[in-house]
Amino acid sequence: MTSPDLPTELKIALNAKLQGVSRNEAAGRAALISQTYRGGGNSVTIRSEADALAYALARMPATYAAVTASLNALCEIRPDFAPASLLDVGAGPGTATWAAAEALPSLKRFALLDANSALRELALDLGRDSARLGNMTYERGEARAALANAEAADLVVASYMIGETGEAEQSTLAELMWAKARDTLLVVEPGTPAGYARIIALRKWLIALGAHVVAPCPHDGRCPLQPPDWCHFTQRLPRSRAHKQIKGAELPFEDEKFSYVALTRAPVAPYSARVLAQPAVGKVEISAKLCTPEGLVVTKVPRRAKADYARARRWRWGDAITDQG
Repeated sequence: MTSPDLPTELKIALNAKLQGVSRNEAAGRAALISQTYRGGGNSVTIRSEADALAYALARMPATYAAVTASLNALCEIRPDFAPASLLDVGAGPGTATWAAAEALPSLKRFALLDANSALRELALDLGRDSARLGNMTYERGEARAALANAEAADLVVASYMIGETGEAEQSTLAELMWAKARDTLLVVEPGTPAGYARIIALRKWLIALGAHVVAPCPHDGRCPLQPPDWCHFTQRLPRSRAHKQIKGAELPFEDEKFSYVALTRAPVAPYSARVLAQPAVGKVEISAKLCTPEGLVVTKVPRRAKADYARARRWRWGDAITDQG
């Protein structure tokens, strides 16, 4: 499993960009950008090199952790997955590309797309001295137009970008991304009810076009969750000193909530379930909320069933269960 922490090569590149930069000024810029995003805005507020760096310092670690967790889940179900090419849509500072490069050693070609010139320049700077990403290509343009001209790739990734497009455009964008995915499409969104709604809509559209779900769902059927419940997961990541300063945080870690779906052109071998919340461990039994091919199940594993109980104690929120025992 790939670590949720930023790779050393990327940390070095970010630290180099930080030389001579006021942390207080960067923190102020990051706060304004975050406020814009929370209000439903997008990356158009990131106009300068300083804006792009502040955004990367504040959001890159958590986005990287969420994409890495999603790729780990994909690779757990498909351990033989070995894509040679990546297309990163709405790539921003290149976060998902770095995550894919770490999680998938087979990748050799990296193509990125985004409309924001400041984020594009930062991504190219951060990857310039990378052994694997130094030759990545990065096209500037709006997602729909850029996708039309992009080459297909074995793996297409869109992280934290669907929500930046209008609702009327989202289905068209989903179909364009799927058309460019030779094998697999991974979409990651914030772990909010709105983020989940976008994921579940995209999932429905693409299943209708012949896609099959790899993760997190152990089936291609309708999501069994009903509002106000929603499918999301959490990934804990360490905070560096700079990260804490930029975010005005004291804790040495952060928990990033995210929703995701990985879709492939060929059906995958079925598995038993996905753990949808942290299991409750009691003196008498373990209770776990599971998504199964038959629907939503709350399973209870009694302590007296020693082997099953020991297995259930290892379950964690987001785990795939290949054998319920």
